[in-house]
Amino acid sequence: MKSIAQQLGVTVSTVSRALQDHPRIGLRTRERVHELAEQWGYVPNSTAINLKRKRTFNIGVVLPFLTEQFFSMAISGIEDVAIGEGYSVLLMQSRNDYERERIAISTFIKHGVDGIIVSLASETHNNDHFSTVNNHGLPIVFFDRVARNLPNSCVYADLTEVTTEAVDYLFRRGIDRIALLNGPGTLQATDERLTGYLTALASRGVPVNQAYLKNLDLSRDNTIRAMNELLELPEPPRAVLAFHDYIALDAMQVCRERGLVINQDIFFVSYSNLSFCAYLEQPPIASIEQFPYEMGRKAAEFVIATISDPAATERQINVIRPALTIRPEWRIDQ
Repeated sequence: MKSIAQQLGVTVSTVSRALQDHPRIGLRTRERVHELAEQWGYVPNSTAINLKRKRTFNIGVVLPFLTEQFFSMAISGIEDVAIGEGYSVLLMQSRNDYERERIAISTFIKHGVDGIIVSLASETHNNDHFSTVNNHGLPIVFFDRVARNLPNSCVYADLTEVTTEAVDYLFRRGIDRIALLNGPGTLQATDERLTGYLTALASRGVPVNQAYLKNLDLSRDNTIRAMNELLELPEPPRAVLAFHDYIALDAMQVCRERGLVINQDIFFVSYSNLSFCAYLEQPPIASIEQFPYEMGRKAAEFVIATISDPAATERQINVIRPALTIRPEWRIDQ
């Protein structure tokens, strides 16, 4: 900027304002500055600019697995909002590991991001690292897998009622032996699924078979073991409600290997309703849509609003309404 100022016979502050298209700088001067900056390949030093503004314009995002379509869709929503507001998005994966999540949070604090968005790892057993973020006064928002008992804004789909609806749908198909491949007890969404499941059974007067309830760590090996245990019961289930589409895929493969025909000998209902299921020869007969893109957008809006106005610390909760999507060939009269 000094060289441009000397070349054009103006002050450095005039060059700085001209590069930002400040209205107080005349049009001709702005044009001359931009022409010379382009000619010399000048690129503004964003680090210096942000240091002056006391912002990095970076948002850190921690999620379990970027390879899972659900979370990649959520990232798309986060990015669309963030980029539109002039922010960059930095990603780290916990891979469902508590220690990796803790390190990711610590890394973002050290590198000075302006805010953090998190979907919890399945193994997260305490919230100390998030309390540290709050103590630093750094905005943090949770989405999908949200933290319990923290004063932070969050966005999630409450799965209680839609789970009841899904189980009731199976009852109306004449299926009353229904298993639940649920998530780990650390997650709020696990409780919601169980509550909805138990509510549906109670409304029909169906006793709870504890052998049909499986809590998973969400790994493939654990899913395979749990599904085999279900199939070895004296009265194996006729239908399985699976924590998400990936769990359903692993469980269905176990059934095929044991000679069962999907959607004939055993039925599946899953969560997420991801697009790849449409390409399966025998997909789950129904799936619960949780709208991850909308979750990501709203989480980004929450964190940017708090960054823009640090005094606005009031907790905001946005509950996305999920939807039971029944594949056309399996619809029955409502």
